[in-house]
Amino acid sequence: MKTALTIAGSDSSGGAGIQADIKTMLANGVYAMSAVTALTAQNTTGVRAIMESSPEFLAQQLDAVFEDIFPDAVKVGMVSSAGLIRVIAGKLRYHGARNIVADPVMVATSGASLIKPDAAEVLGNELLTAADLVTPNIPEAQILSDMTILGRDDMQKAAEIIGKKFGCAVLIKGGHSINDASDLLYADGEMRWFEGKRIDNPNTHGTGCTLSSAIAANLAKGFDMAEAVSRAKDYISGALGAMLDLGQGSGPMNHAFDINSRFAEEK
Repeated sequence: MKTALTIAGSDSSGGAGIQADIKTMLANGVYAMSAVTALTAQNTTGVRAIMESSPEFLAQQLDAVFEDIFPDAVKVGMVSSAGLIRVIAGKLRYHGARNIVADPVMVATSGASLIKPDAAEVLGNELLTAADLVTPNIPEAQILSDMTILGRDDMQKAAEIIGKKFGCAVLIKGGHSINDASDLLYADGEMRWFEGKRIDNPNTHGTGCTLSSAIAANLAKGFDMAEAVSRAKDYISGALGAMLDLGQGSGPMNHAFDINSRFAEEK
């Protein structure tokens, strides 16, 4: 069985972060492992508190995984401080990690910054340069490319800037676009659009975590970058289309929409 490691924050409500990543990886057919960057007290209405792991403890988590069950792919999610970013980048290089998907969680849906000012530069210089694929949403792509994105032409310019700047493939997610949910992949100097239709579901908590984890899972199984992205988009469309409705805010998706095991049967 192929394996994947998620390095991210914990979401106590289960819709995003480590919890969403593990559910997604399992649903996409790989064995999931985790290294926790932070504990959060949150639910569908917002985040109440965050308690970060220490750099030393995060390093121990990463060594424990890599020295025993070497992951076939790695997904990196929320990391808000420079010290933790340096640990992750250093350990990924030291252990020779492969198929690294970095989701640069920098801006909340509300527009609030999710990364400390001194950490943003370290994120780019040390972590994104180690990644095989970076998956920013449009606000994050604007930060990474230092340009305003108003449409498809701008997405293409930004993707090329980011790809050349950090030496990696780039998937700019179009979910913040006003007219569609189409994503743009820039890899090996070529552009490819993945067309999508908006699903009328207000419960979108954890979509970015889920997409990047699904891509990592498919890379772990040996699919090439474009096919991994395509399969991941199909999976997230199914999870959104299942119309799970939990919580009083922006709720989670149904990561298990396609699991038909007898062990999942209800009484």
